[in-house]
Amino acid sequence: MTNKSHSPEKTPIIKRQLSYASVWRWHFYAGLFCIPFAIWLATTGAIYLFKPQVESWQERSFDSLEITGERATAQAQVTAALAAVPGTVLNAYELPSSQDSAVRILVGKGKELTRVYVNPQTLEILKVQPEDERLMQLVHKLHGNLLLGDKGSMLVELAASWMIVLIITGLYLWWPRNTSGLAGIVYPRLNQDGRTFWRDIHSVTGLWVSFFILFLLISGLPWAKSWGGMLKQVRQMNQTTVVKQDWTTGPSSEQALRVATNSPVVDEHEFHRGMGHAPAQAGYEQLDKLIDIVALQNLAPPVLISPPNKNNSVWSARSDSQNRMLRVNLKLDASTGEITERKDFASKPLLDKMIGIGISVHEGQLFGWFNQLLGLLTALGILLIAVSSVVMWWSRKPANSLGAPKTPKNQKLPLLLGLVIVALGTLLPLLGLSLIFILVIEFALLCRIAKVKTFLGIS
Repeated sequence: MTNKSHSPEKTPIIKRQLSYASVWRWHFYAGLFCIPFAIWLATTGAIYLFKPQVESWQERSFDSLEITGERATAQAQVTAALAAVPGTVLNAYELPSSQDSAVRILVGKGKELTRVYVNPQTLEILKVQPEDERLMQLVHKLHGNLLLGDKGSMLVELAASWMIVLIITGLYLWWPRNTSGLAGIVYPRLNQDGRTFWRDIHSVTGLWVSFFILFLLISGLPWAKSWGGMLKQVRQMNQTTVVKQDWTTGPSSEQALRVATNSPVVDEHEFHRGMGHAPAQAGYEQLDKLIDIVALQNLAPPVLISPPNKNNSVWSARSDSQNRMLRVNLKLDASTGEITERKDFASKPLLDKMIGIGISVHEGQLFGWFNQLLGLLTALGILLIAVSSVVMWWSRKPANSLGAPKTPKNQKLPLLLGLVIVALGTLLPLLGLSLIFILVIEFALLCRIAKVKTFLGIS
C-alpha cells in the first residue's frame, strides 16, 4: 500500500511548505536584527529630509539684519572670523544669500571645522558654532554612523544589507498562494481583528513601500565606510591619478577631507613679496574680486569659495547644493579673477551621475517638496511595518521561547532564492561575512546546547 504522504501529488506541496518555512525563518531573524535599526534610520532620515526648512528657521535671525552703511571688505570679515577662533585658517567663505544676511565663514584647524557668523558692516561676531554641533549635522551623524565613527558606519551598512534580505524574503512570503481576490494582498482588511489585521497592515504596507526602501538602502551604500571604500578602490583600478568623488565614505574620509582643506597652501610669489609669513592671512585680500566673479555665475546656494589647500592647489568655488545635479565646481586664477576650469554635473562620469542622483533623492532634494513627501511616506511605512511586526511577534511568542519559526526537517531554500542570497553575500561583503559567521555559530555551537535549540526553534 502506497504511503500517501509520499505520493507524487503531495511531494510538491511538502516542498513548498518546506521552502516557505525556511524563508519565513530567515525573514524572522533578519527582522529581529533589523527592526531597531529600521526604526532609528527611518526616524533620523525623516528629520534630515527637512534640513533646508529646519536650518532656514534656525538661522532666520541671521538673514534679517539691519545693514544701512558700507560693508567691510571680505578680507576684513575673514580676519574677524579668524580672530574669533584663534589658531584656525580659512576653510571657506559662503556667499551671503541676501543683502540682509550675515556672512557665514568656515574656519578650521585639523579635523575641527567652525562656522562663524559675521555682521558684514560692523564685523560683529554674531555666533560661533562648531560645525559638528549643528542640529542637522548631528542628525546626519546619528543616521549614518550612530555617533560611533567608522565602526558605526559599518554597523549601519550591515543592518542595511540585512534589510535588503528582509525585503526580498518578505516579498516571497507575500506572494499570493491559493487565494482569490485582492483583500490582504493589495489592500488591508481593516474590518478584521487580531493577527489578521496586523498581518495585512504588515504585508500590504511592505508591498507598497518595498521598492522605495530598496532604493534608499542601495543609494545610501556609497556613503558607507566598507562598501563605499571598496567601490572607490574598484574605481581607482587602472587609473593613473587619484579618483575624486563628490561624496565621502565614512567619518574618517570626511575628517581626512577636512584636514586637507584646513591645510593652506601659500602662494610662492606672495611669500617672496613678504605676504607668506602667515599662511592663514595670505591672499585673502583677493576675496572681494573673486566674490564678484563667482556671484555672476548664479550657482545654486550655498556657494563656497576656498583658498588654495592640500585638496585643491588654487582658489576654488563650488555650489554645495543638496541637489547634486545643480552642483558646479570652479577653479579660479586669483591674480586675474579668471575662471580657469568649470565642472558641472554633465561632465561627471556616468557612475558618479547615478550615485549623485541617488543621494539627492535619498536626502529628499532632487525634485522639491514631492521628493520630501515621498521620503516621509516611506519612513512612515518603515515604522508601520516595524510596529506591526513587533505586535504580531509578541502576540504569538511563547513564554519560554523566542517564538521563531521552527527549522523544518530537510529544510531547503528555493534554488532561485538561494542564488539571490549568494549574489547578495558577494555584492554586500559585510552581509556575506555575517552569513558565514551565523552558519558557523549555529552548527558548531547553538545546535549542541539543548536549551538554546529549544529557545531558538532549531530542530
